[in-house]
Amino acid sequence: FTLWLGRPLTRARAYRVDKAKVKMIFDAVKKEERRFLLEQEAYDVLRAYRFPVIESRLAGAEGEAAEAARTIGFPVVLKIASADVVHKFDFDGVRLDLKNEAEVRRAYREILKNVRRHKRDARIAGVTVEKMARPGKEIILGMSRDPQFGPVLMFGLGGIYVEALEDVSFRLAPIREYSAMAMIKKTKTHKILEGFRGGPVYDLEAIAECLKKLSQLVVDFEDIQELDINPMLVYERGQGCRIVDARIVIRDDLDRP
Repeated sequence: FTLWLGRPLTRARAYRVDKAKVKMIFDAVKKEERRFLLEQEAYDVLRAYRFPVIESRLAGAEGEAAEAARTIGFPVVLKIASADVVHKFDFDGVRLDLKNEAEVRRAYREILKNVRRHKRDARIAGVTVEKMARPGKEIILGMSRDPQFGPVLMFGLGGIYVEALEDVSFRLAPIREYSAMAMIKKTKTHKILEGFRGGPVYDLEAIAECLKKLSQLVVDFEDIQELDINPMLVYERGQGCRIVDARIVIRDDLDRP
């Protein structure tokens, strides 16, 4: 209690963002009577709030995928773009480390074939083509909107082990500047991020910035029911981070009080 009383008194930071862009994306999704955003749409929402999102393009045809890969630069990743496919790996809808145009074209055909085999009636917009990110420490940022308390932010260890280890912390949004770093230090993961046993020291400030931007986004838009950024790759101090996967679910009338 004494530590809590003695904490630094900070404010919620407000970033310059493009709210009109986000509203336009949400309006388009609602018009199509969808709740799940395509990954490229989720990326565009995050870019509007100045998150460090990996470079990507939505390609609706094999030739477009090859052109997008050339523009972005090899190696690239291909992921299925479908509002009916949430867990892409379960549908064999992802191909990594594609090094040339021939591999991209082959991967495009394979991905669509695999998804059709698993879910024949899936609505497929094409594939997301994105830059293959260099390795980093995987973390997760998230939000779920509670009917009583509003948006609840989450931070923790990311990747495939998030559900098994459950090393996460929570805060109600909006969060103040001090609370962003407190969320990180509340987890066991922060020991690794701070250079456990001589390991690299990761960019905690970049993570805290993303948490504050996430807080602003979900407070600004009550339409957002759930948001997951997993993984976000964090690099050594001063080198920032990159978002390489994101999921956004918007509310329907049944979710509203």
